[in-house]
Amino acid sequence: MEKSRVEFLKEMLEKNPSDSFTRYALGLEFVSANMFNEAAVAFEEVLSSDPNYHAAYYQLGKVYEALGENDRAHKIYEKGIYVTTAQSEFHAREELESALNELF
Repeated sequence: MEKSRVEFLKEMLEKNPSDSFTRYALGLEFVSANMFNEAAVAFEEVLSSDPNYHAAYYQLGKVYEALGENDRAHKIYEKGIYVTTAQSEFHAREELESALNELF
């Protein structure tokens, strides 16, 4: 039987727990499966170990929104805007600003 993507990504993380991309991909798989609590944990772990992984801010904010935690989403979008500004990641910053504006 073929492994699920989640199982495959978890195995990859066992081999390399500090791989931010794999952990981010796991979060996206959880989002696709509407497993928002698990997705939140995955994206929080990405940002805990790699606070400059700017794509995780947008995804984590969206997960918080799905969980009805708009205050947490607001804070994570703001932090992501700060990070993307510092990195000159203007497109990512615009996406975060748009998500923040749509939040309230």
